[in-house]
Amino acid sequence: MPLQTSSRLLALLSLLQAREVVAASDLSARLGVGERTVRKDVERLRELGYPIDSVRGPSGGYRFGDHGRLPPLLLEPDEAVAVAVGLGSAATVRGLEEPSALAVAKLEQVLPDRLRRRVRALHESTDIGPTNTATNVPAPVVDVGLLADLAAAIRDHEGLRMRHHHPGAADAEERVEADPYRLVSWQERWYVVARRRDDRSWQAYRADWIELRTPGAGRFVPDPMEGGDYSAFVLRQVAFSGWSVHCRIAVDAPAEEVLRRINPTVGVVETVDEAHSVLVTGADSVEMVAVWIGMLGLDFHVDEPPELVAHVAALARRYAGAVPSA
Repeated sequence: MPLQTSSRLLALLSLLQAREVVAASDLSARLGVGERTVRKDVERLRELGYPIDSVRGPSGGYRFGDHGRLPPLLLEPDEAVAVAVGLGSAATVRGLEEPSALAVAKLEQVLPDRLRRRVRALHESTDIGPTNTATNVPAPVVDVGLLADLAAAIRDHEGLRMRHHHPGAADAEERVEADPYRLVSWQERWYVVARRRDDRSWQAYRADWIELRTPGAGRFVPDPMEGGDYSAFVLRQVAFSGWSVHCRIAVDAPAEEVLRRINPTVGVVETVDEAHSVLVTGADSVEMVAVWIGMLGLDFHVDEPPELVAHVAALARRYAGAVPSA
């Protein structure tokens, strides 16, 4: 369906900012209108003061003209560099590669010449390595549209109706109505902290496991979490139920000793007696669970899940074969 005129003009501006030269046929296809309408829209933008040049020839089309006539983005040099670095880092997140590149191009369009050269030099001379080094499982694709919908629901106090699919749960799919309060990003995963409408319990739902349903669940009167530390809640919740793989590891050491050796986000430690405890932990793969418990430096025992037992046994054989025989 063709966009309304005002929305189409904004979309046209966005397309022109993203590339040096854009063919009229490309603009026509992206906007869902004829090339004649594109020409009229270009004239409207020119009347509003936007410097759009016509480029003739086989690779011709339209482009922004004199940068000085565009309103500059008022950033200090360090601020401009910080924005560029942030956009570059975002480009390593699955699902944000293209939006990040487009955002950098648009940022350059509205910066003064001196800052534009500075940002472009940084962008063109920087490579960013993969950030997901904490697990051997690929990071999920970030659905920008879903995050925007969740953020809007939080802002407008609109309840969610959703299907939540948990790969590691016995009942893998659940239909939920909940009131959203906060988005939390951790370890390249996104979570929405929400209060269920059926039992009023707080839950952290992983965004890439969510399928929103429309219409939503209707507006709600905010009743924020006591203390307001939604990030800490997500870390605790993930330790109990947010992983694809969950396990209970018996450790031959008191709880206090285990707690001194782990990151609090790895899991929860339960006391058995003065010399023994249980580590409740998990990860997105059995390989990562084995890494974490191996780093404890303490004797431990595993009897479930079967996949973890098999993997630890395989590691034991592999390590035993890696050292010379006595």
